Amino acid sequence: MDLRHWLQEAVTANETWARGFNPVQGHPSLQIEDAQFVKAFEALTERLQDNYPFFHPRYAGQMLKPPHPAAVVGYLAAMLVNPNNHALDGGPATATMEREVVQQLATMFGYQAHLGHLTTSGTIANLEALYVARELHPDKGVAYSTEAHYTHGRMCGVLGVKGHPVPVDSHGRMDLDALESLLSTGRIGTVVLTAGTTALGSVEPIHEALALRERYGVRIHVDAAYGGFFTLLAGADGPEGLPQEPWRAIAQSDSIVIDPHKHGLQPYGCGAVLFRDPSVGRFYLHDSPYTYFTSEELHLGEISLECSRAGAAAAALWLTFQLLPPTPEGLGQALSAGRRAALRWAALIRESEHLELYQDPELDIVSYFPVVESSSLSRINAASARVLQAGMTAVDDPVFLSTLRVGSEAMAARHPKITADADGARILRSVLMKPESEDYVDHLHHRLEQLVRR
Repeated sequence: MDLRHWLQEAVTANETWARGFNPVQGHPSLQIEDAQFVKAFEALTERLQDNYPFFHPRYAGQMLKPPHPAAVVGYLAAMLVNPNNHALDGGPATATMEREVVQQLATMFGYQAHLGHLTTSGTIANLEALYVARELHPDKGVAYSTEAHYTHGRMCGVLGVKGHPVPVDSHGRMDLDALESLLSTGRIGTVVLTAGTTALGSVEPIHEALALRERYGVRIHVDAAYGGFFTLLAGADGPEGLPQEPWRAIAQSDSIVIDPHKHGLQPYGCGAVLFRDPSVGRFYLHDSPYTYFTSEELHLGEISLECSRAGAAAAALWLTFQLLPPTPEGLGQALSAGRRAALRWAALIRESEHLELYQDPELDIVSYFPVVESSSLSRINAASARVLQAGMTAVDDPVFLSTLRVGSEAMAARHPKITADADGARILRSVLMKPESEDYVDHLHHRLEQLVRR
């Protein structure tokens, strides 16, 4: 699609809508001279050059990429109106769009009845899920794996709830034996399981944990902020297909968090929280003397901890889902490409004399480290830092990676022959969330081998 054309169409559509009302003369306090704007805009665009090329497959570092052009156009079209999805009074059209996209997300996970809404981030979405958990189990703690996002420990602190980190197995997934030992104490009210950890992309055994819920009466919250859209590949044919069990089990969880601003192709910030039991809306009940006055319908602010939220985020996601719906045939094709890229790179690393795979990728995150003489944690740490720096600063053919600190015990569980002369080491980590990576991964691999050989 021609982004420039449709951005102009968005502006034109807004102008056409505005002409339906009496013309308004702009106030002089807001008038800006053209020369003044040009100077400020030139300064802005110059400063924006200080960014990494998130759009390019040579950027294989963090979980960053630009939004889909459809999301940009949808966001701009709504942003010119600037609706606030807190109340129907502030955004009737975009509130309806939000309900529709949340329904699509719920359907993707297999929820029937549900309560949910968009948020400004996965952090806030997890806060809401843990807030409801606290209200249901006010005197109980929250268990999450040591590989879970730091959000959970931080939000437990915000909510005044005791957080309990649970050890992980040799694949970076919650150890269910350790979890059951903790649950047997009776101190836990909620268990957080991660569908796609942010470090390694590990998918925790949600299907197996459900039996513990029945046994100990706890809630199961699934943090699928990063990996949630990979449910579209569950049971798919081909090498990119994923085991069905943990993904299908998400439908039985009590709450789910997902971030459309990751694999959903959206701009920041767009998260979402879903609850399987709509009656938890009672914990949000409040009154406001100056909102909720145009409709007796449920306003989104009545089921959200946040107040003001950009209706433009809902419009952007709605337009994207009209074109690339959250189905295997729609958005699933983009995830398949990233998954195939990760599998391809892992295969190349296994055959390499210069790189070693840290662990097999479960989603689209590849972890690896340089092969060094007299292999030790300190040497791997130094080599990883050197490759990272050399790749980013190369004038010709730069590559942009990220690093991941792993502890000595985690390394020993996967690579026992490496000498543990330190308490941990930085290894290299690449997130292949752009489908364009599929056609670029061979070049990335050969470039990394060059950098290691230097």
